[in-house]
Amino acid sequence: MADSPSAVIFDIGNVLFRWDPRFLYERLIDDDRALDAFLRDVVTLEWHFQHDAGRPFAETSAELAAEYPEHADLIAAWGPRFNDSVSGPVPGMHDIVRKLDSAGVPLFALTNFSGEFFPAFREEWTELFDRFRDIVVSGDEKLVKPDPAIYALALDRFGLTPQEALFVDDNPANVKAAADAGIHAVHFTDADAFRRELESTGLLQAARA
Repeated sequence: MADSPSAVIFDIGNVLFRWDPRFLYERLIDDDRALDAFLRDVVTLEWHFQHDAGRPFAETSAELAAEYPEHADLIAAWGPRFNDSVSGPVPGMHDIVRKLDSAGVPLFALTNFSGEFFPAFREEWTELFDRFRDIVVSGDEKLVKPDPAIYALALDRFGLTPQEALFVDDNPANVKAAADAGIHAVHFTDADAFRRELESTGLLQAARA
């Protein structure tokens, strides 16, 4: 069909890879209550979001360590050990990427990710990321989802119209923003549900042919 998408744009965190700051800090903090308090009050998702928006880790870590000097060593670990906050692939999703790529479906990614942290993470997973034609990283652009501007930038860079793109993300606000931009937007829950969505568009049938 003319309005069916022909390319897929993936989010990365909790779509392609399981990500949570707890995965790192449970290795460094033995007491569960202390771990919960640290993640609630110190290294919070809101604090980390600054990196996705383009702020340097040297700045954010210095500010946070000044506020919580008793946790300075744990805060300092966030940058060099960021990859330990990723526990591995989301089950089934890398197989879907390989099948789509093998069928010649253009693959892209649009991720809220620190521009400092992403290169080392990508290097660990070159077999997967080499299948993507381009990746827009929020920290490099100093734009974050769900800002409409980052979707417009991504479509322009990828050479896609909204109607040509299927976008998948685990964050409902990011999905809504993509849908508002005219993109076929999918809220990610698991690989099986996403596979069914791809089948409904004809993209995965092509991958199986």
